[in-house]
Amino acid sequence: MNSSDRTPADLLRSALSADPARPLVTFYDDATGERVELSVATFANWVAKTANLLQGDLAAEPGDRLALLLPAHWQSAVWLLACSSVGVVADVQGDPAAADLVVTGPDTLERARACRGERVALALRPLGGRFPQAPEGFADYAVEVPSQGDRFAPFAPVDADAPALAVGGTELTGAQLVARAREDAGALGLVPGSRLLTGRTYDTWEGLSTGLFAPLAAGGSVVLCRHIGQLDADGLAKRVESERVTNTAV
Repeated sequence: MNSSDRTPADLLRSALSADPARPLVTFYDDATGERVELSVATFANWVAKTANLLQGDLAAEPGDRLALLLPAHWQSAVWLLACSSVGVVADVQGDPAAADLVVTGPDTLERARACRGERVALALRPLGGRFPQAPEGFADYAVEVPSQGDRFAPFAPVDADAPALAVGGTELTGAQLVARAREDAGALGLVPGSRLLTGRTYDTWEGLSTGLFAPLAAGGSVVLCRHIGQLDADGLAKRVESERVTNTAV
C-alpha cells in the first residue's frame, strides 16, 4: 500500500488504484446463512454512496460525531470508511445523546432515539434489504442510499490529525488509526493478498482492526464472520479452505 496514506479513506483509494477487482470484504452471518463478497470496487462504490448520503442529505460536517450502533457486518465497514471520507468521527457504540447523528441496526433502535440529530436505521437483512416498514423517526438506509452518487468528493479536505474513530474509551486520529492498523497487520503476519478470517465483534479496537483496518492497510482482505460460534469445527475448517484463508483471528 502507499506509504503516504494517512486516513482509512486514503487506504481505500490506494486499494482501488492497485487492484479494484480483488475481494476486500467477504461477510458471513452464521445465524442466517448469508454470504456476501465485495470486491474493492464494489465496496468503494458503497462507501462513496454512503459518504454522499452523509455529507449531502444528512448535512454532516468534518468533526461531527456519529454514534455507530452496528454489529460486525459488511455495512458497518462501509459506514466506517464513509465517516473517514467525510471527516466525521465514528463513535462505535457511543452515546447517541452526545452525538450529532446516529446510525443503528434493528436491535438498538430505542437506544438510538436519544439522538437529537439525524437518525439512520439499517435492517441488516440479506443483500442490504430494507425494512418492511421504516422505523418511525428514522431514515431507512436501504431506501436512501441507492440514489446517491457513485463518486464522492468532500466539501472540505479531511484532516488526518483530527479525531476519526472512538471505540472502547480510545479515540484515534486518522493518522493514528492507519499507523495502528499497519502495526497490527505486521503482528498478524498480513502481507498483500492475505485473507484474514475473524469472528471478533466490532465493539473493540481489536475487532475493528482484524475485521477491516489491518487487512486494508496490508493490501489483503477479510473474511468477516458474524455469529461464528454457531459454526462447528468442521464447518470452520471447510470455510478456511474454501475462502483460501491465510490468517485467522477468532
